[in-house]
This record gives sequence, structure tokens and C-alpha cells, in this order.
Amino acid sequence: MVSYLIDNNVISNYFSGLFPEKAMEFLSGVIDLTPNISVITEIEALSWCNPDSSKERVVQMFVGEANILGLSRNVVSQCVNIRRERKIKTPDAIIAATAIVHKLVLLTSDSDFNNIKGLQTLDPFDI
Repeated sequence: MVSYLIDNNVISNYFSGLFPEKAMEFLSGVIDLTPNISVITEIEALSWCNPDSSKERVVQMFVGEANILGLSRNVVSQCVNIRRERKIKTPDAIIAATAIVHKLVLLTSDSDFNNIKGLQTLDPFDI
């Protein structure tokens, strides 16, 4: 069974209803299980400000129920390897390293994650 790590852009697009119906159904299934997010995604999601406070509460509840994957020695080591191989922002490298170390497919619409050795990605817009 495939397991996923959810990137922040997927969280915001999902809760804003911006994905096509097929992607929304797929993501609902992923989110109904205990969703996995990195500690970086937790920070990004909880930093999101929206004039509609009910949307912020939904994201806060999502994060509260998620499995937060933190920094470990293995994630740090993988992050360093990624950053030595290509120019990528440290937070993105941490997210990619987290997915690789935990053998998760990264759900993201961010092309910065393309062509990272060992990283599998899935863009919900392509479902």
C-alpha cells in the first residue's frame, strides 16, 4: 500500500476546493487515514492567515490530527545530500528528505521537487 507525505500547497488547495473532483476524492481518502506531514509543513500550515477564521480552524484541526514527521539524523543527512546535489531551499529539502527517509510519496504541486534522486512525487492536478 502506498503512503503519502502531504505538502502545504496540497493542504491549502484541498481545503480551498481548488482541485478537480477526482483529485478531491483521492485526497479525501488519503486524509481520512492519518495523514503524514513534515514538521516544516506543520509550521507552514499553522502560519497561514485567512480572513475566514473557520478555514484556519479546519487547517488547525487537520494538523492536530496529522502524523507529524520531525527531524531525525537520517532526515538531516538526506537533506544535506539533496542540497549538495542541487540548489533547493532548505525547507523544501527537509520535506523531500522526510519523504525519502520514510518511503512516502510526496503529494505536491510544487515543481521544485522534480528530479530529486530517490523522491517520488504525485501532483493531485495530474490525477
